[in-house]
Order: sequence, then structure tokens, then C-alpha cells
Amino acid sequence: MNKIDWAYIKYFTRDEFKCKCGCECDNVSILFLERLIEARQIADIPFIITSGCRCKKYNDEVGGTEKSAHLCSKHIPCYASDIKCKTDRQRFIIIQALIDAGFTHLGISKKDLFIHVDDDKRKAIWIY
Repeated sequence: MNKIDWAYIKYFTRDEFKCKCGCECDNVSILFLERLIEARQIADIPFIITSGCRCKKYNDEVGGTEKSAHLCSKHIPCYASDIKCKTDRQRFIIIQALIDAGFTHLGISKKDLFIHVDDDKRKAIWIY
């Protein structure tokens, strides 16, 4: 189960990362979260999380991939999040901060105005 003490987490809350279906799944990788906090500090603008952890059922409902980094369970942590992004300037600041914090796997959604980030080791930036 989740071992993160959310009382000590800067910038983010447990509720932001909980599965949106109501199942309470919130097992976020602490290493991922620490790097996300670093990126948030670098950017110096709010990161609004629109999607964090997902159970398999919810991931299927929203069209997530079978091996999505958002997937989690009691024993498998999520290592992804989607960050709301309304302007081109915000997009630049967030992407630059994520890269500076060491993330190398980013997706840019033009339609839904968010940036996907995860801890996949493949180096890629894609648009969807």
C-alpha cells in the first residue's frame, strides 16, 4: 500500500493522484513524485494534476494503454501524471522543468491541453 506521508509533500495532495473512479487507488512511486516536486520547484508555477493513478477498470474506461504508466494497485505503483496546460508559455515552462528534472518521456495533448509525464526510460516526446 501507499507509504507516502502526504502531510510532508510539497505542492501536491493525495487527492490529486487518487484514481478518479473512486476506488481510492493512490499508490504513487515516491521516486516519481520526488522528481515531479523537483520539476515543480524549477518551473515555479503550479502543476495541476488532471490524472495520476488509475485502476485497470478506470484506465480501460478512459482509453489508456494496456501497459500505461498510470496503472497501479496495492503492490504496483503509478509512475505517471498528466499536468494541465492552458497556454503555449505554460507548456514551455513545464516541459523545460520536466526535462531539467530528468524526465525523458513526455506526451503533449493538443486536444485536452495537458502534458503527460512518466518515468519510462525511453527518450521520447510525442504529440497526440
